[in-house]
Amino acid sequence: MTEKTKDTAVATNRKAYHDYFIEDTVEAGIALQGTEVKSLRLGLANLTDSYAIVKNEEMYLLNANISLYTHGNLANHEPLRTRKLLLHKAEIRKLTWKMTQKGFTLIPLKIYFTRGRAKVLIGLAKGKKSFDKRDTIKANEAKREMDRVVKERNR
Repeated sequence: MTEKTKDTAVATNRKAYHDYFIEDTVEAGIALQGTEVKSLRLGLANLTDSYAIVKNEEMYLLNANISLYTHGNLANHEPLRTRKLLLHKAEIRKLTWKMTQKGFTLIPLKIYFTRGRAKVLIGLAKGKKSFDKRDTIKANEAKREMDRVVKERNR
């Protein structure tokens, strides 16, 4: 029997790539309650305006909205609760050092399942200014135009 190894993205933070320069990424596990896992499998998550903090050498995810499970009972989870991220202490120390040295922040980029486990891709991010955003949009449009011309020429 083969095991499913393809990552299935549940929620992505598309706004993060527009608002931040992503310097580095780290995969972290996430401590969830039972109804949270069921809601994630249904795709009921939103990472907009969420971020991660380090407190007492542990990392936590704040403002990540995992909607209530529709078939849940009184033991349903709180949608905006603080969730613990599962990382090795050395990884947490490395990220903390980078954050304090260069003024970065930790932003969740996507939540996905790998081998049945919920994972969060955390990005070490630095904020963009408005002119940086315009430059990124121009570069993306130029690349799209070049790809279109090359595709038409190869026909």
